[in-house]
Amino acid sequence: MFYISIFFRYASQYMKTRMSYRSDLVVEIVSDLLFQAVNLIFILVVFSHTNLLAGWSREEIIFIYGFFLVPYAIFSSFFNIWDFNERYIVKGEMDRVLTRPIHSLFQIIIERMELESLFGVITGVAIMFYAGSQLGLPFMWYHPFVFLLMVSGGALIYAGIFISLASISFWSDSKTDILPMMYNIGNYGRYPVDIYNQVIRFVLTWILPFAFVGVYPAAFFLQRSEWYTYAFLTPVMGIIFLSIAILLWNEGVKRYRGAGN
Repeated sequence: MFYISIFFRYASQYMKTRMSYRSDLVVEIVSDLLFQAVNLIFILVVFSHTNLLAGWSREEIIFIYGFFLVPYAIFSSFFNIWDFNERYIVKGEMDRVLTRPIHSLFQIIIERMELESLFGVITGVAIMFYAGSQLGLPFMWYHPFVFLLMVSGGALIYAGIFISLASISFWSDSKTDILPMMYNIGNYGRYPVDIYNQVIRFVLTWILPFAFVGVYPAAFFLQRSEWYTYAFLTPVMGIIFLSIAILLWNEGVKRYRGAGN
């Protein structure tokens, strides 16, 4: 309850700050919508030259993209640690974080939250409803519960991967471009893995499991029974990768000796 209380206090102060500059907030939301629109246009351009992509129709690809946006929006809202190395290690802000009586990772998460990114959840759900209506997908009473389970798993996978990468900074404070590169690799998860060769498919499934963020869980709602096993592995993979990330983080904090060193 203490951590929940702290979270909502931070969130409240964040929203007060953002609402003080409403124009900037609107511009950011519109920019995100334009970026998502560009990705949709890319899908439409691809399907202007073909009817199927590795056996997937245009509406199915759009549905997968819509699903991908939901866990990605949650991740973007609460796990903005892409500059952890430079800000907290090189500039020494980790010293400040460690003087406070709450877990260091939790504190960094709430410090760097960007709640306006949650607007992507609405966009993603809207895209899914559109594509689902075009495909004539049935809606069952348990679908919302499965959806929440899958989305949570996808968000935890993203969080686990990037927290693990950020934890490397405790061992090496040299600047690296691995995080931006990983963001680009993550985009592969919004397309069916069938379109990639077996090596990339293996990496996206078991090494950097971004396929569990988009195509695998979305396949359940698309009634692609051949992917059901992978779909229900999504929350399991999320828990595994987040657990690994927290272990790496805690071990890294033990090795941290301060900015002066």
